[in-house]
Amino acid sequence: MTPPRRKRRQPRQEPPPTPQPADAAAGNEQGRSKNPERLYVITGAADGGRAELDLVTLIVARSDPPPSVPPEQATLLRLCTAPLSVAELSAYLSLPFSAMTVLITELITGGLVQARAPIVRQALPDRSLLEAVMHGLQKL
Repeated sequence: MTPPRRKRRQPRQEPPPTPQPADAAAGNEQGRSKNPERLYVITGAADGGRAELDLVTLIVARSDPPPSVPPEQATLLRLCTAPLSVAELSAYLSLPFSAMTVLITELITGGLVQARAPIVRQALPDRSLLEAVMHGLQKL
């Protein structure tokens, strides 16, 4: 009995990547998210304090975006017609949490959005309510 022969694999010949012009690379979605200068341009020279925001803090727009706001803030205001968390906004805009806190802080100080704590349900219902229901059922 003869052992089976193995066939050698030939390395694949991949075509070299075509160079893109600088303008096309700037418009690329992946190129924008990896560019730290873009984050500085979006957030500006944010020297002031930041609002106390958490990933689950809900953001709600108070009005439509005025024409004077930057495009990222206008998009954020359009998204916030219904309450959205900071984490959701960060994912929708493909921006890190730190950049989102700067943008949202600017909108809060401008009175364009409202930040509120998430709605937390109580772990246990109120005892007096349970007793009232129990007494009502006993009277039936």
